[in-house]
Amino acid sequence: MAESNLSVVLVHGAWADGSSWARVITGLAGKGVKAHAAPLPLTSFPDDVVALHRTLSRTSGPAVLVGHAYAGAVIAEARSDKVKALVYIAALAPDEGEKVADVFYRNPPHSQAPALAPDENGLIWLPQDAFGAAFAQHASKEDLAVLAAVQRPISPACITVPVARPLWREVPSWFLIAEDDRMIVPETQQFMAERMNARVQTRPVDHTPSVTAPGVVVDIIMEAIRGIS
Repeated sequence: MAESNLSVVLVHGAWADGSSWARVITGLAGKGVKAHAAPLPLTSFPDDVVALHRTLSRTSGPAVLVGHAYAGAVIAEARSDKVKALVYIAALAPDEGEKVADVFYRNPPHSQAPALAPDENGLIWLPQDAFGAAFAQHASKEDLAVLAAVQRPISPACITVPVARPLWREVPSWFLIAEDDRMIVPETQQFMAERMNARVQTRPVDHTPSVTAPGVVVDIIMEAIRGIS
């Protein structure tokens, strides 16, 4: 499979947008790999799956889907013959019949994880101080300012819907376990990666390595590309 004919679709999680992949996009471009950042509305799980398919429809040739955090559940709902591999970046991987919330709350939270609850509009925002405390504690002040400014809230309708049979049961998967993750504890990530029979890399990165350790993210994506080539 020629890498020049392959597309990587990067899917952001809760409280983020496509800009969180900026350094991964440029890193992949430097290796001759095309990338697309799929914008998710974060309004409901079905809405997000539809949005992913809209981005997939804009690609040609085989595709590798890369999901961060919540988006791990979304990429596993892809139903396209284009998809040849899945890459999980500190991501959530519910199994058939499970909800995203089931795996997110599987283990006790990190002591610095933020308390999360819907606001008066029914949306869940990340508290401002949580970006530096738990979401991306390895980030620079400049990156934290951007992350907080562009954050997108998530609806409870994204995390309370049972998922269908996940695609990771059908195609090869890779999983980057973030040892310093304070949003999704590493024990939860390890459990999901083992259940998926994923190829695993474990690194001392925080919850958002696309921003704080983009080279690590590029490396595991390239490993997945080589694995299906």
